[in-house]
Amino acid sequence: MSDTLIDTMSTMREQEALDIAKALLDGGEDPLKILDDCSQAMEIVGKRFEEGTYFLPELMLAGDMLKQISEMVKPKLHGEGTSEKRGKVLMGTVEGDIHDIGKDIVTFLLEVNGFEVRDIGIDVPPGTFVEEIKAFQPQVVGMSGLLTLAYDSMKRTVQAIEEAGLRKTVKIMIGGGQVSEKVRAHAGADAFGKDAMEGIALAKKWIGVS
Repeated sequence: MSDTLIDTMSTMREQEALDIAKALLDGGEDPLKILDDCSQAMEIVGKRFEEGTYFLPELMLAGDMLKQISEMVKPKLHGEGTSEKRGKVLMGTVEGDIHDIGKDIVTFLLEVNGFEVRDIGIDVPPGTFVEEIKAFQPQVVGMSGLLTLAYDSMKRTVQAIEEAGLRKTVKIMIGGGQVSEKVRAHAGADAFGKDAMEGIALAKKWIGVS
């Protein structure tokens, strides 16, 4: 049934996707598994957007589906949260990329896990990352990008952070689409997350929480 959620979301069948998500939740499915299925569906949508099969309206509809499903899932996850803030994470989609699905899932899960998160949005220039690091003083910076052109933006952003003398103050993780060890090395990040849960695990490890 979870495959059906991926299929309905990636083919823009909004009401069916919402009905399936609700049925899965009511049936006791792990909420994190549902979010993972959403993430997989969004990756398919992102690829189709990059290939020119889907356009901005499909991207926006997919994002709207995710937000609605996240609202359903959120009450089921509250029990896993903590009132004590574990650390600060700055999240943003790099310059030239407008995808926010993966970033939104990671941000949501970080907050559920007790982190203080500042989401600085999409298409964020390197200079803005630098300004926000100075202002927010996070321990971890997460950079998201689904399009292949985002990889050079990630590299420029890491370089800008280094030139500002801030590189040693933060750990940098990247994620989205086809991000790999090769992309991580190209960008100069500390690690990459192949999915949202790996991003949470990295933040926990770096900030030193169990």
